[in-house]
Amino acid sequence: MTRFDKFFGLKAITLSAALSMTTGLALAGDSNVSTDKILNALKPKPATRGLSVGPQTDTTAQAKEATFLNTVRNRSTRSLSTGEREQIAELAATKPKIDLEIQFDYNSADIAKTSMPSVQALGKALSDPALKGSTFVVAGHTDATGGEQYNQGLSERRADTIKKYLVQNYGLNGNDLVTVGYGETKLKDAANGADPANRRVQVVNMDTKTASK
Repeated sequence: MTRFDKFFGLKAITLSAALSMTTGLALAGDSNVSTDKILNALKPKPATRGLSVGPQTDTTAQAKEATFLNTVRNRSTRSLSTGEREQIAELAATKPKIDLEIQFDYNSADIAKTSMPSVQALGKALSDPALKGSTFVVAGHTDATGGEQYNQGLSERRADTIKKYLVQNYGLNGNDLVTVGYGETKLKDAANGADPANRRVQVVNMDTKTASK
């Protein structure tokens, strides 16, 4: 092999490795989700009833949920008590939901440009006929870096930012979006409080009426 061949062979290997690394970094850094993925996650699942649970019990439970949601609907996020936040979390545990790794500017409630595709996909999904008209909880979460009280307020402001964006840009009814902040109290990765996965926005479909149509 000539020196010429060796030189260009080495350049080709180096270029190939660089492209491979760049592609890997791009894939690793892209945490945005598609509209279809959000739609599939939030679509109500067919209702299932236990042998000891009848239609009357289901109706009563749904009525209690609706009454509670009406008490927090269109409320200021900061006005929710700890008990109300926990009740929302308890109801949300059994509902269709999705965690979106929406990043915000440092120490801010402004949505980072890199996460705008996810927010836009969320707006399109919630505007889809399959979901439009349901009540959704938009829950803000932070990591464990910083003070607990500060993180609580930051999570509330970030949830409010998402709601404001959806209402202004996709014409969603603000009454159908219940915002709540959990700060660092519900870490996704409790073993690593600083993990970026903890900084997320969870969206929950609280209305399962479309599942029985």
